[in-house]
Amino acid sequence: MRTSIKSVGLLGGGVIGAGWAARCALNGHDVAVCDLDPEAERKISEVMTNARRAWSRLTLAPLPAAGSIRVVKTIEAAAEGADFIQESLPEQEALKISLLARADKVAPPDVVIASSTSGLLPSRLQSGLEHPERFLVGHPFNPVYLMPLVEVCGGAGTSDATKESATRFYRALGMHPLLLRKEVDGFVADRLMEALWREALWLIHDDVATAAEIDDAVRFGPGLRWAFMGTLLIYRIAGGEPGMRHFMAQFGPALKWPWTKLMDVPELDEALLDKIVAQSDAQAGAAGIRDLERLRDDCLVAILQGLRTQDYAAGAVLDRFEKTLWAAGHRSEFDIEKSDFSKPLRLHETRVEPGWVDFNDHMTESRYLQVFGDATEALLRVIGVDPDYHRGGHNYYTVETHLRHLREVEGGTPLHVTTQILGIDDKRIHLFHSLYRSDNDTLLATAEQMQLHVDTRASRAAAAAPEVLARVQRVAVAHRTIERPVGSGRAISLTK
Repeated sequence: MRTSIKSVGLLGGGVIGAGWAARCALNGHDVAVCDLDPEAERKISEVMTNARRAWSRLTLAPLPAAGSIRVVKTIEAAAEGADFIQESLPEQEALKISLLARADKVAPPDVVIASSTSGLLPSRLQSGLEHPERFLVGHPFNPVYLMPLVEVCGGAGTSDATKESATRFYRALGMHPLLLRKEVDGFVADRLMEALWREALWLIHDDVATAAEIDDAVRFGPGLRWAFMGTLLIYRIAGGEPGMRHFMAQFGPALKWPWTKLMDVPELDEALLDKIVAQSDAQAGAAGIRDLERLRDDCLVAILQGLRTQDYAAGAVLDRFEKTLWAAGHRSEFDIEKSDFSKPLRLHETRVEPGWVDFNDHMTESRYLQVFGDATEALLRVIGVDPDYHRGGHNYYTVETHLRHLREVEGGTPLHVTTQILGIDDKRIHLFHSLYRSDNDTLLATAEQMQLHVDTRASRAAAAAPEVLARVQRVAVAHRTIERPVGSGRAISLTK
C-alpha cells in the first residue's frame, strides 16, 4: 500500500468529515472534500478555525505549514489523485456501498479507502468494491481533530498491508489506532457508549434524573477516571491489594441484580423525545454550537496536557506526536557546506496562531520567547546539535535573553526570524534574532541570547564537540563582516 501520504480525499464534509479535514490539513496534507451542501465551505472553514485554536493551545511544538482544503462536488473529484481516502457519509449502508464503489473505480489500487462508520460492518461495505482488500473501517471520535482514538477494523477481504498502512497513517496524524481483533457490530467504544446511552434514556423516561443530572453523574464522577484508566483497571484498583479477583467476588453478584435495563430500551415516542429535547435545551442555555465546541476543545486540551505531564494514556499519545512535530519542525534543508553566510540566516518561519494572542488579539510575551527559541533550535540543528547529540549527553542551554518589543503583532500574522552570530568561544554562542512580518518585512521584535554548552550528565559547562565548533565557527567568521544590529552587545558580552 502507498507509504507516502500527501493528499487526502474525503467523502462527506459533515461534522466528522470536517474534523478529518482539519486534522489532515493541520498535519500538512492537502485535502479534497466531496460535499453537496452549499454551506460546506463555510462550515468546514469554521471547524478548521476551531481546530487551529485548539492545536495552538495543545502544543508548543512547531506545526507544519497547513495543507489546503477544497470542496468538490463529485466522489470522483475527491478520490482522484488522493493518497488516502476517508469516507464519512450518512450511516446508510446502501448509500455508502454505492459511493465507495465509485471512489474505488478511480483510485489506484494501492490507495487505502477507509470508512468512518460508527457501526456498519466492513465486510458488507466492501462487498461492492473491485479492490475490497484495500478497504477497512477507521472509526474516529468527535472532535476528530482532537480525540486520539480511531478504531481500525478490517472486513473479510481486507489485507494485512491495508491495516498496517492505515494504522501508520493515523498514528502519523497524532492518533491512537486501536486495531480490532474481530469484526463486530458497533466495534468496541460505541458498544460501551450504547450501554450508557440506554440507561440514560431510561433514567429520563422514568423521571429519575434530567439530562443535566445524568451528565453531572458522569463528568464529576467516573468520567474523570475514564479519561486515563478506563473501567477495568479502575475496578482492579477497587479490589485493593488482592486485585481483580477480590473485586469480582465482592461486586460480581450485583450483575444479577435488576439495576440496569440493557436488554430493553424505552420507546422513543414524541413525549420522551420532547422531554429529552427540552432538557437538552435547558442544559445548553444560551450557548451556541460553536461556543460549546470551543468549550469542549478547551477542556479536552486541558485534560490532554495534564495527562501528558504523566506520560500516560492519551497524554502519552500527545507526547509521542509532539516529538515528531519537534523533529520535523526543526529539520533544516540548510547545507552548511554550500550556503552563503553574507547575511543573517533565515531558518524559522511561522504564523501567529489563535491560541497565541491575548484579549486584544496581540501575541503574548511567552510566544515571542517560543518563536525565538524555535529559531535558536533551528540554528542548533544546522550546526549539528540534534537528538543524537543530546543523547550523547551534550546540549546548548539558553542562559541569558534580552527582548525588545518594537511593534504589536496581531493574530494570523505571518512571521520569520533572521539569526546572526555575534560571537563564540568553545562553550558559548552569542546570538541576535530579528523577528519580521513576512508579508512586508516590518521589524517586530529582537532577541539577544547567550547559549552555553553543557555536559548534561555532569550538569556543568563544557566545550562543544570539535565538529560542532567547526560548523559554528564557519558561520561566525562570515557573520563578522555583517554590520552588528543596533543595540546589540549592551547587555550580553562574551567577556563577562
